[in-house]
Amino acid sequence: MDNIAPGIQEIRYTGPKHYRVIYVAKFDDLIYVLHFFEKKTQKAPKLIIDVIKQRYKQILKGNI
Repeated sequence: MDNIAPGIQEIRYTGPKHYRVIYVAKFDDLIYVLHFFEKKTQKAPKLIIDVIKQRYKQILKGNI
């Protein structure tokens, strides 16, 4: 996930359904969850990537 922005990590849950939690944990001892979604395809849809990038930018600006 570093290809989206530096420091972004993911947690993968693989069971009957596959889920991803995208987060960043490098600011003031906080963990910001940027997005959580059910994984249905190999590649994350562009809309999800765009949401993650926008939320990360808001954190950098101090808007969250």
